[in-house]
Amino acid sequence: MKSSRISGFYKLSIEERLKIVKEFSELSDEEAEFLLKGHLDMDLADRMIENVVGMTELPIGIATNFKINGKDYLIPMAIEEPSVVAAASHAAKLAREGGGFFTSSTEPIMISQIQVVGLRNPHFAKMQVLEHKEELMRIANEQDPVLIKVGGGCRDIKARVIDSNMGPMLVIHLHVDVRDAMGANAVNSMAEALAPYIEDITGGKVYLRILSNLAIYRLARARAVWKKDVIGEDTVKGILYAYEFARVDPFRAATHNKGIMNGIDAVLIATSNDWRAVEAGAHAFAAMDGWYTSLTHYEEDEEGNLVGSIELPMAVGIIGGATSTHPKAKIARKILGIKTAKEFGEILAAVGLAQNFAALRALATEGIQRGHMSLHARNIAVMAGAKGEEIDRVAELLVKEKKVRVDRAKEILEELRERK
Repeated sequence: MKSSRISGFYKLSIEERLKIVKEFSELSDEEAEFLLKGHLDMDLADRMIENVVGMTELPIGIATNFKINGKDYLIPMAIEEPSVVAAASHAAKLAREGGGFFTSSTEPIMISQIQVVGLRNPHFAKMQVLEHKEELMRIANEQDPVLIKVGGGCRDIKARVIDSNMGPMLVIHLHVDVRDAMGANAVNSMAEALAPYIEDITGGKVYLRILSNLAIYRLARARAVWKKDVIGEDTVKGILYAYEFARVDPFRAATHNKGIMNGIDAVLIATSNDWRAVEAGAHAFAAMDGWYTSLTHYEEDEEGNLVGSIELPMAVGIIGGATSTHPKAKIARKILGIKTAKEFGEILAAVGLAQNFAALRALATEGIQRGHMSLHARNIAVMAGAKGEEIDRVAELLVKEKKVRVDRAKEILEELRERK
């Protein structure tokens, strides 16, 4: 049986790590070589976005140790920030003693909004729209026969009246099951098609027809237990205090949730998903109760273990857009071994919970800077001009002195070279 518990993975060479990932994920020689050396074809890049003049790259790392619903995963993460991959891997390792991560999710329902203005009787118009719900759903589903064929489609239509400085607005919500797609194109096309019919029904004027990234009906959840015998009773208590700080204070919650998204975004970028959409939905969801708060929850069970959980909107896809065209995104998806967007969303929730636990554990014990600065020191060493083995030596001395600065790195590098 494949296991993501790979001891000393970080100590291996890049080639050795890639060999393990290749065997775990059954990558072809070409896919493995492309991960190591490949660049996106310029013609393809020119068709992905406008005004292309070049490309940028991020390192792709592999988070190990993840066991989710009894299955082992290797998690590809594309990110420039030091310590994120290592932190997620370590958190997942510690969670294995409690059985790993357990996840669930709702159906992939996305919301598209239709804004109607200029109504003398908006509440009356709302009732008129709802009376035509079945007809409107039929028209919406005619826009995407492929989605209907695979089991998706418009499932419901809601309507609400909201007040604004421009007068009352009738806002109609289409609830659409988008299956394994992120769904933006599908729901937007349905809203566009319904606009003239809604104007006829209500006598109002339709302006916006657009999806909402606050996907409250497309939620992913994860939970885990970190044993007190593994992380220590003091750490359990420290994390609970750290969580409570984030729960009640939006200034702390903003950074707390940013840490969650460090992990989630890195996987989304590696798979060419719309990380900005997930970010927007997550932060809006964190404020759904009227104040901005933590996306995670931590408690202590009857045995004194730390139990953590997360729930957030997860509008992601495994088909369509760059997820299907970007070659490295396809390889990243193959490494994950995912079959559905639902499974993908649940993995992302587990990664977010792991990343958050790792950050809180660091904050509650040695402080966030110790691990982060040891990795950041490598970047400083490179900035100072260090090459090869010099990078590790300069970084080691910077951390030892607790002076992780470019000027000091240059001095150390000069000293090292003079000794040679």
